[in-house]
Amino acid sequence: MMRQIRHRAPHMRRMHLEAVLKSSVRHAKPAGLTLQYGTAGFRTKAEHLDHVMYRMGLLAVLRSKKTKSVIGVMVTASHNPEEDNGVKLVDPMGEMLVQEWEVYATNLANAEEHELQTALTNIIKEETINMQDESCVVIGRDTRPSSENLSLAVIDGVTAFESRYQDYGLVSTPQLHYIVCCRNTDGRYGEPTVEGYYQKLSKAFIDLVKQSPNSEADKKSLSIDGANGIGALKIREMEQHLQPLLSLLLFNDGSKGKLNHACGADYVKVLQKAPEGIDMKPGERCCSFDGDADRIVYYYKDNEHRFHLLDGDKIATLISTFIKELLVKVDLMLNMGVVQTAYANGSSTRYLEEIMKVPVYCAKTGVKHLHHKAQEFDIGVYFEANGHGTVLFSKRAEEQIRQLVDTGASEESRKAAQMLKNVIDLINQTVGDAISDMLVIEAILSLKGLSVEKWDEIYTDLPNRQLKVKVADRRVIETTNAERRTIKPPGLQENIDEIVKKYHMSRAFVRPSGTEDVVRVYAEADTQENADALAHEVCLAVFHRAGGVGDEPKPLR
Repeated sequence: MMRQIRHRAPHMRRMHLEAVLKSSVRHAKPAGLTLQYGTAGFRTKAEHLDHVMYRMGLLAVLRSKKTKSVIGVMVTASHNPEEDNGVKLVDPMGEMLVQEWEVYATNLANAEEHELQTALTNIIKEETINMQDESCVVIGRDTRPSSENLSLAVIDGVTAFESRYQDYGLVSTPQLHYIVCCRNTDGRYGEPTVEGYYQKLSKAFIDLVKQSPNSEADKKSLSIDGANGIGALKIREMEQHLQPLLSLLLFNDGSKGKLNHACGADYVKVLQKAPEGIDMKPGERCCSFDGDADRIVYYYKDNEHRFHLLDGDKIATLISTFIKELLVKVDLMLNMGVVQTAYANGSSTRYLEEIMKVPVYCAKTGVKHLHHKAQEFDIGVYFEANGHGTVLFSKRAEEQIRQLVDTGASEESRKAAQMLKNVIDLINQTVGDAISDMLVIEAILSLKGLSVEKWDEIYTDLPNRQLKVKVADRRVIETTNAERRTIKPPGLQENIDEIVKKYHMSRAFVRPSGTEDVVRVYAEADTQENADALAHEVCLAVFHRAGGVGDEPKPLR
């Protein structure tokens, strides 16, 4: 039987590829267009993506045959403007596509029409893929006007290889990651439907909040900025599952505004101000999702109407503090770590290490780097300052916690174990998830009796400033130590070190952008004035030593 398959495989491959090339003509690549598959997949103007979608459908089938698993394809451009779109593949356990296959994705997307057959044949050969193996692809899309047609192009690619597929239609990015994980674990992670997602999360949330002494009396109300995107649609569907314990006020729900325009998590984080279209009252909790609902930030207005942002650092601190307190009660020897990037505020790092005694590690910018590092711990908490993050529990940690629910030495230990079990079920471990993270935060605030102001007071952020410097070629900058130090060009790091010494409680670093010829500069110090001055001095050093273009950077004040 195996011999017969081997003889037939080249013939089968030819047949498949003929159908693929025939269909490809309907999704022709614009000559000369080149794109790069990065952490966020492909992203560009929607009108340039039809051929990419078709080819990612093909690649998803090959990945499915290779892994003998269901693979996901998500059509979204996250926090980008509405006229952009993008696509990313989801690996078997709901994680991002492995780095080696990112190269295949880039090569396949950039192959000219006459090179497509060679590009596909190379992947099949290099990965020793048996084209007669079964395959299955699941597809999801966000609410952009271009997403439906682009997802049809993905389906064309999948069916050209005669693969099975299921189109889940409008879903958030984290929901598709959840569905892929469920499909590949025979439902052990949950039921592989959007309704299954709602039921799993809402049950864990209700079970957790009910352990709060004042859960009924203290009915919570939360204002949500849905970024006029898929998150608004999905929170509307889920709302009924959360009542009466959580009452939600939804703004920017997509009924009239444009996706991500003057709203959404990225807008709030970057501009440090409330989104348009939200009614903020002093002391009330508000949060913003991004366009595909995989990021979240919180904020509020104080009695003097000053705006306060609680970003990914504040979220990571709240969640890891809560988990650490429960771990002490259950007395389990599990190793826990918090993973941040160089952009994490120094105050959050100091609080976690010195007050909570939780080890903190720094990873390179980009979710895949944080996720990978967090997998090294029994319990790994990771968040980028932009609000993208989650918590990972090792198999060992999950087993020990679930066991303690019934066998804990005391009632306090069993209750703490039950809370940890609820947190495990409430967290979407596959990827950062605005809805899941929001419910974890709301449950913790309820259980600890914390107002948003009290949460904000856990530590005070050091004033900081992020700037960018245009350069002729970003590749002249090379970094080390999780992007906190530069090794090229010569003399730049020494220059930065000298500048930093002039300011109190200060640090600064520079790193090249992943997508454009700019160098990003981050600085923090004891006052906003000093942070701004430090950032400006570092910008000047970059401009003069790394080939700055245009006008010399001007002081902020």
